[in-house]
Amino acid sequence: MTRPPSYHWFGYYDKFQFDPSDRYVLGMAVDFEHRSPRPDDVITLGMIDLNNDDEWIPFARTTAWCWQQGCMLQWRPGSDSEVIFNDREGDRYVARILNVRTGRCRTISCPIYAVSPDGRTAVTTDFRRLGWARPGYGYNGIPDPYADLPAPENSGIWRVDLETGKSELILSLAEVASIPWQHGSLEGCVHWFNHLLVNPSGDRFVFLHRWKKSDSKSWYTRMLSANLDGTDLRVVIDSGYVSHFVWRDGRHVLAYSRRHPKENWGFFLWEDRPEGRVEPVGQGVMGPGDGHCNYLPGGEWIVCDTYPDAQRLQHVYLYHVPTNTRVELAALLSPPQYTGEWRCDTHPRVSRTGRYITVDSPHESGRQIYLIDISSIIEKAL
Repeated sequence: MTRPPSYHWFGYYDKFQFDPSDRYVLGMAVDFEHRSPRPDDVITLGMIDLNNDDEWIPFARTTAWCWQQGCMLQWRPGSDSEVIFNDREGDRYVARILNVRTGRCRTISCPIYAVSPDGRTAVTTDFRRLGWARPGYGYNGIPDPYADLPAPENSGIWRVDLETGKSELILSLAEVASIPWQHGSLEGCVHWFNHLLVNPSGDRFVFLHRWKKSDSKSWYTRMLSANLDGTDLRVVIDSGYVSHFVWRDGRHVLAYSRRHPKENWGFFLWEDRPEGRVEPVGQGVMGPGDGHCNYLPGGEWIVCDTYPDAQRLQHVYLYHVPTNTRVELAALLSPPQYTGEWRCDTHPRVSRTGRYITVDSPHESGRQIYLIDISSIIEKAL
């Protein structure tokens, strides 16, 4: 869908890239690759018109971005004209809500991470700390003021009212780090949050709590959930091993994870309640290994991908839950220079109707956005 000389991508797989009509597809454009973003590096935000020869329509610019998740650009849920994205304003990160038709833009005084299904509320974490703890997921430009503190009381997760712009800290790193981990000690570790996602019901969200020894390159992870005001905090996955995930519905999360530290990795469906059920999904069919999983509308199909195999091919595939079968969609070459922080994961995203999948891939002319029409596959299965 996108073309050189610029490089284009969308990033993560858990937000609306398509407008409600499936005509306009959001993306980001940059003029370099293969290095970390600098504070003054600007990317252009735009949308692709599928009804007009994939015309690229730019509408904004930002300096608050990273390779894996961009600037959190997404269509505001419930709107066919407003988009949300993060930006930098002086010594703070902010969010912009832009009407792409009228050009009207208003600023929210803090950045956003995940948005509720009604488009009225967001939850967010500290991108300064995320940039310090996990390069490639936070932003460069503003240092973490709490870098010397392992679990600060004034940093954590905020709830943001997208109508009024008001925000409040609902969960601090200190509070969550004080919850014991049944498989080891958290003493002497630094802590951060990542990967927030509101459920389809709009009443709860999940997030990852990560920690590591200050001199270690590896970390542990657990998944927690809470109401949108931070109450009823629960540990959903406590093994210390959780990677990519997505809500199936308002009470179940599909996650590449381990049920126990000594068990194997796999895709499991976790119930968001105390002592909730855990069920394996796609054993021996999905994978191999980790992938960015996403449900198509209706919940019968999962789209997922893989990391590069021995031939540097990234596989994109559909998994049909009722029949435990897999349909290959693409095998895309990822050249060796796409590695580490600036790798180009395919991050398959689903259109509103479920007819299209988009992916980011560098297999032809640098990272670009590609469209896969899966309607014939879905219709044949039905």
